[in-house]
Amino acid sequence: MPDAPPGQPGRFATEGRAEIAAIVVTYLSAAHLATLIADLRREARDVALRVIVADNSPDDATVRVARRHPDVIVVPTGGNLGYAGGVNAGLARAGDAEAVLVLNPDLSVREGALRVMLARLRADERRGAVVPRIVDETGRTARSLFREPGVLRALGDAALGPLWPHRPGILSESVRDARAYTRAHDVDWATGAAVLLSAAAAARVGDWDERFFLYSEETDALRRVRDAGFTVHYAPEARVAHSQGGSGSSPALDALLAVNRVRYMRKHAPHRAAPYRAALILGAALRAPWSAPHRALLPVLRDERRWVDLPAATWRGGDSGPCAVAAVIIPAHDEAAVIERTLARLAVPAASGAIDVVVVCNGCHDDTAARARAFAGVRVIELAVGSKPAAINAGLEMTTTRPVLVLDADIELPAAAIPGLVRALDGAGAVGGRPPFEYDLTGADALVRAYYRARRRMPHTSAALWGAGVYALTREGVSRVAPLPGVTADDVHVDRSIAAHEKRIPPLAPVRVRVPLTASALRATLRRVRRGPAQQGVDTGRGTLAALLRTATTPARAWDAAVYAAFALIARRDASGRISRRGRWTDWERDTSTRPATA
Repeated sequence: MPDAPPGQPGRFATEGRAEIAAIVVTYLSAAHLATLIADLRREARDVALRVIVADNSPDDATVRVARRHPDVIVVPTGGNLGYAGGVNAGLARAGDAEAVLVLNPDLSVREGALRVMLARLRADERRGAVVPRIVDETGRTARSLFREPGVLRALGDAALGPLWPHRPGILSESVRDARAYTRAHDVDWATGAAVLLSAAAAARVGDWDERFFLYSEETDALRRVRDAGFTVHYAPEARVAHSQGGSGSSPALDALLAVNRVRYMRKHAPHRAAPYRAALILGAALRAPWSAPHRALLPVLRDERRWVDLPAATWRGGDSGPCAVAAVIIPAHDEAAVIERTLARLAVPAASGAIDVVVVCNGCHDDTAARARAFAGVRVIELAVGSKPAAINAGLEMTTTRPVLVLDADIELPAAAIPGLVRALDGAGAVGGRPPFEYDLTGADALVRAYYRARRRMPHTSAALWGAGVYALTREGVSRVAPLPGVTADDVHVDRSIAAHEKRIPPLAPVRVRVPLTASALRATLRRVRRGPAQQGVDTGRGTLAALLRTATTPARAWDAAVYAAFALIARRDASGRISRRGRWTDWERDTSTRPATA
């Protein structure tokens, strides 16, 4: 359908105020997009619409369809950032709008649906989201409404399944009663194929959580809408048709759906995550004898080591032209065992010029530099003296690209986290930030696992820039902290130089922090880690103790807290005993328990 003349109904607003900013997240969607745009153009006769297409496709076929419409804002994401990543890329271009509409590309919007949804949103200021009735290709109402996930509901779905289809809501996450789909009412959450958010709710929720590559991102977003004090309203008179499966299906995607349900519980109800996971395992085990998909799912749910192989976001680099969107500085001292593993995660955008990667080898006696130079687009500096602050300072002089990420050589940073971090640091008032991190406890002994379980329950560890092995600085951030002084813990120095309201930790694909595998390795690591803050006059003992006590809400958590406290006290004693008479730190340790042998 050709564009309507400027100023006439049916044309999308590319600037100024819009009633609805519609974000369409696409992936190989060329066959569907034209139909959806035609539907939205019809709706634009009654509602002032802005349309943004955020494309995750590996080719440009979908983008070419979108660009046939000059009044459609097209945002190639530069990779497959997942549904949440696409939503976030679109939100960055939403502009001034009363509401934000998130849409699947394989939808057909029935006439008047957007007008009805907007009217329902306006009818009650407490409403933060409105969802429509979803019908299939035959016009039959699809089951699209759900209750908040819980252990008892998961057990009911696992054990009863289709045997008791009309069981009470306490035993099912899915809303099965057909009568619920005929009346307007508030719900916990709904399928994310079509969700209208008020501008106020969208602002409170912020970025969608990109840790959910596919599935559960809408559960999380609508949970945060409710946590912000808004309601989620179902409007059955507004209808959209959905093919129910536009993202495809495969054993890997089926597994990702189940695993993300566990990840959701770990985020919002961590104390119930283990029994919830057990309920999902039970459901898969009961169906495995006659269901090939459930036979494939069962070992993935049981073995968390398999989760890293599930589908995840990728990023090759966007439309930045000849300019990199960010720099990555990697200080490396005898890191031949790990440097290739770290650079492999950044190889594609580095080779395309989307990021400027600088490896600063300092005091190396191995072939770290040669291994780094083997990667296209990676620049290498060699310093004679081993000093991490000096290496970072040299890297900051080598690259003028900002923002700049400082990455430890043994930390695997997903490239897909970079565009979201760049967007966050581009916001008003941002000075520094980092992606989230998760501890990789694979192979760790019981005491080490207890220590890190306690550590990740303390909120101050999730709000600081230290501890992740990576931090990022804007141009203002660099001018504030550089040149770095000769301190052991550069991330603590950076964190202390940036106020809490200037830090950005958006919900992105996390970095994996490999923890020491043994108690003796953890003790050595903590001895070194403890020295850094102490050298800068930082003592977090009282605050850490108070936070730790607040986590000890069950006997199991109390045990974890006790293990954490014991290791912290030992590290404090060890560190204080390793200061020379001149006040200089001696006997540096490195955790070798997680490092592979150098080939």
